Amino acid sequence: MVTAKHELFDEALQEQANLFKALAHPARLQILQFLAKSKNCISGDISEELPLSRTTVNQHLTELKEAGLIKGHVEGVKMKYCLDGEKVKEMKSLLTSFLEEIQLPDDFTCQ
Repeated sequence: MVTAKHELFDEALQEQANLFKALAHPARLQILQFLAKSKNCISGDISEELPLSRTTVNQHLTELKEAGLIKGHVEGVKMKYCLDGEKVKEMKSLLTSFLEEIQLPDDFTCQ
């Protein structure tokens, strides 16, 4: 019998995994970088700014929205996309804390 992940791992670890999963594709990283560099909300089709098809960009935007890292809403006939600053700060804090927990000593070697 297969055990569900919610039975195996605590809720905080599952939330971290879901958030980190959103970072696990170069297209999503590129979208986040693009939105961060624009320093404001982008109206229209983001796929015009990236070397990806519109369908691919939309799939990755959906993943990022589900993770809460970006916001998207309709403005007129176009979509407007923004980073969710609070969620990005939360992600940064979670990632920093996670990496600090698994930090290895300088003299660590794997045998």
